[in-house]
Amino acid sequence: VRIILLLFALVALMGWPYTILLPIFAGQILHGGPHTLGWLTAASGVGAFISAISLMLRKSVLGLTRMLVISTATLGVGLILFGLSRNVWVSVVLMMFVGFGMIQAASVSNTIIQTLVTEDKRGRVMSYYTMAFFGTAPFGSLLAGFLAHLIGAPLTVIFTGACCIAGAIWFTLKRPEVKAHMRPVYQQL
Repeated sequence: VRIILLLFALVALMGWPYTILLPIFAGQILHGGPHTLGWLTAASGVGAFISAISLMLRKSVLGLTRMLVISTATLGVGLILFGLSRNVWVSVVLMMFVGFGMIQAASVSNTIIQTLVTEDKRGRVMSYYTMAFFGTAPFGSLLAGFLAHLIGAPLTVIFTGACCIAGAIWFTLKRPEVKAHMRPVYQQL
């Protein structure tokens, strides 16, 4: 659970702050206006909706750790490519991948944690989950704003995407350890 919480905290710290930089991308990078911001935000929402549908169609929790790696990497790659994009419609498509990756990582983390934790400790552990998001996302936004001021919004988003990919690689290395702890719990369920 600790490893999954750490990955989720990293995703919230480095992945989520793209939302505060979207107005800069819409106005200064993509040379649009409020409509451009609306398209980018809506595309992220469409990706999140597709993520919800894909999770709803799952038959079991088996394979969720692999999906956590994939979704974190999708978020990272989407952010990097979004930082490089200068075309509105390419950026809109990339925002769908970013929205998918962000919500998929959050939902999969939540699902794994809730299935692993016993009933009597679920509330306490979910408070850590909530703290991992609401405790790190504001600092990530502060960091993203600071970095955007220093190096620009595109490089900031590329950097945060690279951090998400690094998190996915780290979790891939830790995945056998996580699966070893998960296996007895899932067998009992």
